[in-house]
Amino acid sequence: MPKRFLLIFGAFIVSVLMWVDRACISAAKSDIATDMNFTDQQMGWVMSAFALGYALFQVPSGKLADRFGPRIVMSVVCVVWSIFTALTGVIRGLVPLIGLRFLFGMGEAGGYPTIARAFTSWLPMNERGIANSVSFSGGRLGAALAMPGVVWLINVLGGWQQTFWFFGAMGVLFAIAWYVLFRDSPETHIAVSEEESNYIIQNRKPAKNQTPLGESAELENEESSLTFAEMLRSPNLLMLMVQYVAHNFTFFFTVTWFFPYLKDSFELTKEQTGWYAAMPLLCGVAGNWLAGFTVDKLYSQGKWNFSRRLPAAIGFVFSAIGMSLCVNMTTPASAVACMCIAIFGADMILSPSWSTCMDIGGKNAGAVSGAMNMVGNLGAFTTALAFPYLHDYMGSHEPFFYLAAGLNVVAIFMWFRIKPDRSISQELSGASQ
Repeated sequence: MPKRFLLIFGAFIVSVLMWVDRACISAAKSDIATDMNFTDQQMGWVMSAFALGYALFQVPSGKLADRFGPRIVMSVVCVVWSIFTALTGVIRGLVPLIGLRFLFGMGEAGGYPTIARAFTSWLPMNERGIANSVSFSGGRLGAALAMPGVVWLINVLGGWQQTFWFFGAMGVLFAIAWYVLFRDSPETHIAVSEEESNYIIQNRKPAKNQTPLGESAELENEESSLTFAEMLRSPNLLMLMVQYVAHNFTFFFTVTWFFPYLKDSFELTKEQTGWYAAMPLLCGVAGNWLAGFTVDKLYSQGKWNFSRRLPAAIGFVFSAIGMSLCVNMTTPASAVACMCIAIFGADMILSPSWSTCMDIGGKNAGAVSGAMNMVGNLGAFTTALAFPYLHDYMGSHEPFFYLAAGLNVVAIFMWFRIKPDRSISQELSGASQ
């Protein structure tokens, strides 16, 4: 088995840990709110604080991964977010908990940009689609397991506080394993054969027939370090940011308010709600894998731009349909069915989005993917607050679902203009001529 596949497995485990840690607060929401006498609006601020910290530290984390390498950065950020996960079970009071969840988000911010930087060095171009899908499917499985799993752990361990301590310990153990086993490039890993190393090196950049105007020979020289201001001059990256807001606005609902919404609206037990809430996340796994296979298949056929655009556009169509249908949720089964459609589609955009960040970022893939994820997670920050506040102001959840559907429609048109085969360095050099 090629050793680079072990990296993909490691990214899968990272993703599981990240999403278990962030989704468990949704499953534990009623216990936390009851214990601390929090209203829904106050819990909205607790949940959104994570998204804000996560968003603001995406670019700095990506820059760190580009500068110091994924081995050190992933080990450090995993320890950091695991400590803050454990401390969630210690802190009391609204303001301290909001601050702690902000710091937790800051720690997790380095996860996916660091994985993107590792994939850029370790994976051939035609394997990145499915690799991203495997990585993100770990997050969906982690979140799905967290819904019924956290309810079970609360009962077994004796409280929601002990559950957070348990997950914190798991993260520290993984950080140690990552530091011992991983290296920043295949060339420096003792377990990678010379044959595999040469194959990766020869195929981790676009082939000449995949590069516009025969520019592949220039790519290596063009990949100097990019500042954030330079990245913001890239039309490609700006459109990636916009479409990722739409994705996160939709998806973050499933790991924040969908669990308590199901439980309260349909008078379910926590155990019943946990299994219901897991189903859309499992559909997200299917969307992830379908998009990943599609990305790699089309790219191998010489259709670089199409390989990113098609699965993303189809995904946003499904997501818009699912979220618009949510206004008619009258039973737990219909609620879950609508969200399954929405999250299946929403997760189809992950592989093309992150693959495109690697395409246009090159050696700056950590910072570029961090920039996209930063702006995208402002959508997640908005979701956690918009759901309770819109209901309080409008007296209905319908405006929230229509807003999410509208954002998904806008994102479809973004993908018709994104050009994955044109790097940021090429955009900047073209603009300066």
